Amino acid sequence: MIQQNINLQPYNTFGLAVNAANFCEFSNIEELKDAISKFKDQPLLVLGGGSNMLLTKDVQGLVLKNNLKGIELVKEVGNDVWIKSMAGEVWHDLVMYAIENGYGGIENLSLIPGSVGAAPMQNIGAYGVEVKDVFDSLEAYNIENGNIEVFTNDQCQFGYRESVFKRSLKGKYIIVSVTLKLTKHSEINTSYGAIASELENMGVSQAGIKEVSQAVINIRQSKLPDPKEIGNSGSFFKNPVIGKSQFEQLKAKFPDIVNYPVDENHVKIAAGWLIDQAGWKGKTIGNYGVHKNQALVLVNYGGAKGQDIYQLSEDIMKSVKDIYGIDLEREVNVI
Repeated sequence: MIQQNINLQPYNTFGLAVNAANFCEFSNIEELKDAISKFKDQPLLVLGGGSNMLLTKDVQGLVLKNNLKGIELVKEVGNDVWIKSMAGEVWHDLVMYAIENGYGGIENLSLIPGSVGAAPMQNIGAYGVEVKDVFDSLEAYNIENGNIEVFTNDQCQFGYRESVFKRSLKGKYIIVSVTLKLTKHSEINTSYGAIASELENMGVSQAGIKEVSQAVINIRQSKLPDPKEIGNSGSFFKNPVIGKSQFEQLKAKFPDIVNYPVDENHVKIAAGWLIDQAGWKGKTIGNYGVHKNQALVLVNYGGAKGQDIYQLSEDIMKSVKDIYGIDLEREVNVI
């Protein structure tokens, strides 16, 4: 059923009160087809968990809320397992399903907000793991002709926090399911971030996927605000990747700059460190600002406008550019 003039505040984790001219929740492909057929050639916005967007204005056309549900084991070959999840499932619920069944590969991605359908679109990642590492395929609804098409890992053209669905195919498909290839005997990854030290704090000497997941959950909860309590979209900015020569110049001037080698010619810089050092961490402007525990997170304390938060991001980007000569890029989709 299509509803008019619906407040989208409950449907975005920033908690921004903007209105959708037309709004429809779909739980199967027929409902999706029916809704789209009524809004031919009009703007279309698809919501999953609403966790990776900044709504700066009322939304015209049609807003679709993806409620496709279901997780199933597709096949097993030796130690490898393929699990298929419908796109409307909560990402963390899928992670918990995998861990409860002893399937490893996505435990480092615990507690990332959002839906399963958004995961490959954004190529979500954390603590040394990205979705592309375990991605097998997805099914997507072709908006133009109504067909369901399959995309392989290569066809998704994954990059750092992006995929073909954020570039050339943006707005042309709606992801309806995702299949991941996991394993029963996973080699756990504790080398990135504070996982090893958190496991030590937990008193864990022999860690498995369950313990790594819990360590990641503990770390995220200590650093990141719960969107149910403080409006936010998690990490607002990408970690910039710069050339080796530019990095060496910065390192000479800022010896403590937090960095991660990418390859022999490129280095990834911690955006949170740049923003913190530029003096933004914990800064509050009226009813919005930068979170006190994590400079990557912009927050809405209640009643803020998306345009205000957008302007804050602009000011942060200019500040970092002026000090370090680095262009920050937003991770969230601005609408």
